Amino acid sequence: MPNSNPTYLVDASVYIFRAWFSMPEGFANPQGQPTNAVYGFARFLCELMEQTQTTSLAIAFDESLTQSFRNEIYPDYKANRDPAPEDLKRQFYWCRDLVGTLGIPAYWSDRFEADDLLASLATHCQKSNQAVCVVSGDKDLAQLVVGPDDTWWDFSKNRRLDASGVHAHFGVHPHQIADFLALTGDAVDNIPGVPGIGPKSAAALLAHFGDLDSVLNRKDEVEWLSLRGAKRIANALREHEEAARLARELTGLAHDIESVHANPLIDRTAGSPDGLDALMDALGFGVPLRKRLHKTLQALP
Repeated sequence: MPNSNPTYLVDASVYIFRAWFSMPEGFANPQGQPTNAVYGFARFLCELMEQTQTTSLAIAFDESLTQSFRNEIYPDYKANRDPAPEDLKRQFYWCRDLVGTLGIPAYWSDRFEADDLLASLATHCQKSNQAVCVVSGDKDLAQLVVGPDDTWWDFSKNRRLDASGVHAHFGVHPHQIADFLALTGDAVDNIPGVPGIGPKSAAALLAHFGDLDSVLNRKDEVEWLSLRGAKRIANALREHEEAARLARELTGLAHDIESVHANPLIDRTAGSPDGLDALMDALGFGVPLRKRLHKTLQALP
């Protein structure tokens, strides 16, 4: 069973984008600027804090889609994504302001992605024997389920998985997620992987060999496996070995970000009720959401 008091590590972008695409466009501040994404994100935060009653919580934001260290390794990383429209970029800043007024530690970086920041926070917690619950719908972050009480929580689908659940759902163990994505590729992030290797083949290879290095170092054995298309897969591994190794550099997470480990903040503070009211006024949000957000502040010890 999951630890009842984990540290919750939240991937903000998933829930901001979800709100941007799902909330009505009629939400706007007094200047007529859209506020639907920040409104939806605020509701998500209320639901999360109401359900968990946690005071151990941190949130990570993506600062840029084109400036992370992965772009230095592979310039086409995420090159398939259109730039965020100004109406959405503006709301990302408001979401960060909101998190600050609620006293929730927030992280962002122009070099590291939110996934990396959360990975470094998770490593800090796990070294202190503190269980983590990674709140995200992104399977990349399932690789952070390391300890017996760690979980990955797709909040919107109410799907919360421990290590065995990750294996049952994705077909590989948490520590194999990065290798799995290096083999299959990740279209969302424009990572090519090995052509012709899909999720079932990748899971079968990792079940047999254990990790990507072993798959590639023993690729001549692949064609003798009782695996559909084994000879074709072996040839693909020979032809695209370099691409697979490059992809693995992209799919792995940075667990050792010095700035995070130097001052890891994972506990809520008192926040700023006045700052929250000022932000709600600027965004034009009404009384019900304002009261709900204030209640999360009042619940703090």
